[in-house]
Amino acid sequence: MHAVFLDYETVSHDDLDLARLRAAIERPGEPGALAVYPSTDTATLAARLSSAQIVLTNKVRLGELELAAAPRLALIALTATGTDNVDLEAARARGIAVCNVRDYCTASVVQHVWSLILALTRHLPEYRAFVARGEWREHAEAAVLGWPLRELTGRTLGIVGFGALGRGVAAVAPAFGMQLLVAERPGAAAAAPSAGRVPLDALLATADVVSLHCPLTAATRGLIGERELGLMKPDALLINSARGALVDAAALARALKAGRLGGAGLDVLAAEPPRADDPLLAPDVPRLILTPHVAWGAREARQRCVDDLATSIEDFRRGGRRNRVV
Repeated sequence: MHAVFLDYETVSHDDLDLARLRAAIERPGEPGALAVYPSTDTATLAARLSSAQIVLTNKVRLGELELAAAPRLALIALTATGTDNVDLEAARARGIAVCNVRDYCTASVVQHVWSLILALTRHLPEYRAFVARGEWREHAEAAVLGWPLRELTGRTLGIVGFGALGRGVAAVAPAFGMQLLVAERPGAAAAAPSAGRVPLDALLATADVVSLHCPLTAATRGLIGERELGLMKPDALLINSARGALVDAAALARALKAGRLGGAGLDVLAAEPPRADDPLLAPDVPRLILTPHVAWGAREARQRCVDDLATSIEDFRRGGRRNRVV
């Protein structure tokens, strides 16, 4: 089968092994090959789709018009869990299968989330900047306690979104001696609470660290806004490695500037790449660590991603439905 990888550079820095992926596509004695492109723009997309039977992509938008330019297309294999960049109804109408990858980056995300929690709790950015400015050399004492250090032991971690990632982050909490709270599913009926979970408002008022792991839906867009931030403890931390639009960026920036929140660690923003006027990019927002959507990106996780796609492609060619969303 003829396959194209439209945006390989979004998942690799020439550090992945594509042997399993090629073996799933390039079978001995059969025509076809995998063409790998670092990126694909609108000017080249139609030509690359025209003869493709399998398309692998991470971020390239495949809507009705793009699918119309791919008359031989049988399978779209996404190197991600999210499917926002594919018109699933258009794919279904054309008989094009779509599969994604799942649970491939849990370890990577969990470690990134705890890195943010620890960096904020221990004031690592502030202490690093202090040393880099040369101020430690001029200090009278050997130990500089310019920013208050806290232990996580005895504090409470609140998880919003208890899928694989939320459970993975929660599993680490006992190692730090933390208590755990899990929020009710956003949008869940009040009459049908989930066992062992608490209302979001109660979690926000109680937790010392709140970590978001829920998908972006109509029920979760703007989930953490002015009112919700006002419920949190003034020294609490907010961590978001899920979707940027879960949080009202302007409200969070105001809370941090006013000292009404202990800090925030974000790996996502509502628009990515971010707009220049995003309030969280302002240089005067304190106690904020912002990373550019890399929590998922450990090399091991990215290798699992492409190997998992190889397994799904092999299954598809046998008539299976592994990890199918269409």
